[in-house]
Amino acid sequence: MTWDTVADVLAAVCFLLGSVFTLIAGIGVLRFPDLLSRIHAGAKPQVVGVILALIGLALRLRSAAVTATLILVGLFQLITAPVSATFVARAAYRTGKIDPDQMAVDELTEDLARAAEANGDGDSSGS
Repeated sequence: MTWDTVADVLAAVCFLLGSVFTLIAGIGVLRFPDLLSRIHAGAKPQVVGVILALIGLALRLRSAAVTATLILVGLFQLITAPVSATFVARAAYRTGKIDPDQMAVDELTEDLARAAEANGDGDSSGS
């Protein structure tokens, strides 16, 4: 068995696993009941799926320039997906789209109240 054959098989496995993770993310976004669960389902497995697809593409193309670009794309996904999910969740919380009674721990209310006290405006809504 040559390296090309092994790399092609590994690429196919990565593509399949990446597709499964992305499918799971999509199903989770559709099936979960509340916004925070949907954000979590959309952000976590989707990033893993994209990373696996990028690894499969790098194994299939076997080019140093393409692999370097794919590494940058993967790093960008790893950095931006959690940050954007956090900002969407915070915006949803501040606009009242999330029921605080369903949360086991609510640290954001305490942080917003402390920030409001520090600013002296007495408004803990954060707007």
